[in-house]
Amino acid sequence: MVSARPLRRRRGLALVAAAAVALTAALVLPSRADQAEAAIGGITWQDEFNAPAGTPVDQSRWRFDTGGSGWGNNERQYYTTSTSNAVHDGLGNLVITARRENPANYQCHYGRCEYTSARLLTAATFTQAYGRFEARIKIPRGQGIWPAFWMLGNDMGDVGWPDAGEIDIMENIGREPNTVYGTIHGPRYSGGGGITGSRTIGQPLADAFHTYRVDWEPNSIVWYLDGVEYHRVDPSRLGGNRWVFDHPFFMILNVAVGGNWPGYPDASTQFPQRMLVDYVRVWGYTSGDGGTTRIRGLHSGRCIDIPGANPIEGAKLQIWDCNTTAAQAWTFASDGTVRAMGKCMDPAWAGTANGTEVNLVSCNGNPAQRFTLNGAGDLVNLNANRCVDVRDWNPNNGGRLQLWDCTGGANQKWSRA
Repeated sequence: MVSARPLRRRRGLALVAAAAVALTAALVLPSRADQAEAAIGGITWQDEFNAPAGTPVDQSRWRFDTGGSGWGNNERQYYTTSTSNAVHDGLGNLVITARRENPANYQCHYGRCEYTSARLLTAATFTQAYGRFEARIKIPRGQGIWPAFWMLGNDMGDVGWPDAGEIDIMENIGREPNTVYGTIHGPRYSGGGGITGSRTIGQPLADAFHTYRVDWEPNSIVWYLDGVEYHRVDPSRLGGNRWVFDHPFFMILNVAVGGNWPGYPDASTQFPQRMLVDYVRVWGYTSGDGGTTRIRGLHSGRCIDIPGANPIEGAKLQIWDCNTTAAQAWTFASDGTVRAMGKCMDPAWAGTANGTEVNLVSCNGNPAQRFTLNGAGDLVNLNANRCVDVRDWNPNNGGRLQLWDCTGGANQKWSRA
């Protein structure tokens, strides 16, 4: 699917000067119950869009990109600041509306603009590295309609696109009404070469509200639709190219009309088209560096353990009744390793296949020893892109660990304890 997609993204090149402003708006909601998940902290930013009907966008949270330059994709809309294109509906939603203009009083790259829309961004109000970024959205529909919830690196003004990095949390194109795409773009993997994944459901996404989310941690980004993972990336996916997702990013909401990837409206496309956004929320990231923790399994309630508290080379890791011994005192180090008793968690012989044993080995700097415990509770080996799994779903003391495809099963779910 990736190779068939045309070169389609130079959107970051047209950002307005507002991106240079440094103002942070950080509001707090009570933590949700699922925030006990590893690595995800409390809410750091939010917009619930609860203003009265007709209220403009809150500019302490969002600013506008404006213009009809084509945005690097030969898009057909002119982005405005008008409440006819972005406004609160009084029902708890932000509404971004794409309208057909006949003719518009705006100049686009191809002549008089046929359409107007809005593009909102937090470059001037909020940026963050790592955490959970989520929105609940009812997308628009129709051939040539291109809604998106996405992020760009805050160093756009210095290094440009794609070196600043782009994380597309949600994109849909009207001709594929049931499919959401999640993608990263960076140096030498941009446009049609972006690292992308998708999920297709049984009905058009525009029929209802859905939640679109990424959990972003050092060396790991995971995409979810309605809480179900469908895509993940880490540096091993880049073919040796540079990972640029290690600095603050800002968020963007927009509805484009036309462009190289979605194509252009036709006789079947109805206007106006509206994207309703119920909320946008951001949670922080908690690294866990600098301390020790037990790693408890959801299925068994037991903890990852070094047998006999004996850190011999190649010790086969197991689950055991949780205790306070050094055999269960794990440290998530800043280099991505998971350490106990002076050694590192390690897939046997740097293996990447299903069934590879998870052992204890001297820390050696091999990328095979990098793991992350993500916000969904998956303990992922980044080199293999597989999860630490309790073999045969064994809930008993002595159950052995292996790498396996991440399935979401309880025998692959872990938390700091």
